[in-house]
Amino acid sequence: MKQDMNVLPVVTIGANPVKLWGLSPAQRVGRIARAAGMRPTEDVPSGAAVLSNARFAWDPAWFANIVERPGTVLTLGGVPALAHAADGGQTARIAEAMARDVPLEDRAGMELIAFEDGPTIENKQLRKRETPFLMALTPDTLRPIERASYFGAYKGVTDLLTKYLWPEWALVLTRICARLGVTPNMVTTVGAVFCVVATVLFAYGHYWAGMATGLVFMVLDTVDGKLARCTITSSAWGNVFDHGMDLVHPPFWWWFWATGLGALGLAYDTATFWWVQGAIQGGYVVQRLIEGIFMRQNGAMHIHVWRRFDSRFRLITARRNPNMVILFIAMVFSRPDLGLIAVAWWTVISCLIHAVRLVQAWIVRARGGMIRSWLAEG
Repeated sequence: MKQDMNVLPVVTIGANPVKLWGLSPAQRVGRIARAAGMRPTEDVPSGAAVLSNARFAWDPAWFANIVERPGTVLTLGGVPALAHAADGGQTARIAEAMARDVPLEDRAGMELIAFEDGPTIENKQLRKRETPFLMALTPDTLRPIERASYFGAYKGVTDLLTKYLWPEWALVLTRICARLGVTPNMVTTVGAVFCVVATVLFAYGHYWAGMATGLVFMVLDTVDGKLARCTITSSAWGNVFDHGMDLVHPPFWWWFWATGLGALGLAYDTATFWWVQGAIQGGYVVQRLIEGIFMRQNGAMHIHVWRRFDSRFRLITARRNPNMVILFIAMVFSRPDLGLIAVAWWTVISCLIHAVRLVQAWIVRARGGMIRSWLAEG
């Protein structure tokens, strides 16, 4: 009979005064356990359990991986760092090795995963395959661990600005927020204000000021998610708030960018206005629908993780950030009108590419093939 993972006790072995993102090892492990619907405890149980060594810090992705594999022990330098003991005997042996900070002597019935061997796992939520971090938690390693934890919370498949431009800025802000006790929802709220201000500035043709304000919002849009993952404070409301903002605001930006052109004497004629808006707004909805249909038909797998091409195309597909790059280039030449037309064409092209990929997936399944993420291939 399959073990009910939700009732497994989770215990931190040992003590460590070093805090990661303001959390002691026991507090951090407790939050991770509760987020998974499990039960943190202070005492070593007499039966099956998940055990964490307070001397180490590990990526939450390891926890999800270990929980699914009874009898698995993740080690660093031979010493157990995180383990899923399948029974009381394994629990006692692993807990003793963790407490003494020594390798396991009796490994009967266990599978050891040596971190030094570079094992990789797929993180479906963050759309990537990698070797999540595992390090000894000391005052000297705290900042490298914070950095590893922060980048470990990054999506592997995203747009080019989020992947290459924001990370260092957002890391500094995430550290500041964690130290000041600022919550992810507070960051999202501040970002929402900047988003609205940017929309108003676009409506009046103040494009440079609008893009600067929008830049702050876009960076904060990265910070709130990373802060939530690093401090293990993700919530259902926060997820709805953050993703709701992401989903709703882009159409308003593109609409008011177009209406703001009149302030610069660059207003479109009626026909041009409506075909540009039709292409952008309609394409935005259609592209989202295509992504939703693909996920529904392929076990919630996102279209952008099917093949390497799809992941690479996600870097530049017609979403907010790549579109803002197009508009920024247009502003360098003082042609915000041509920039929005370029966004319209790029939206149409992106929609066509997504539609082709959806049809190709249908063909693969019709021929008896499987739609499987390239990230799952190891």
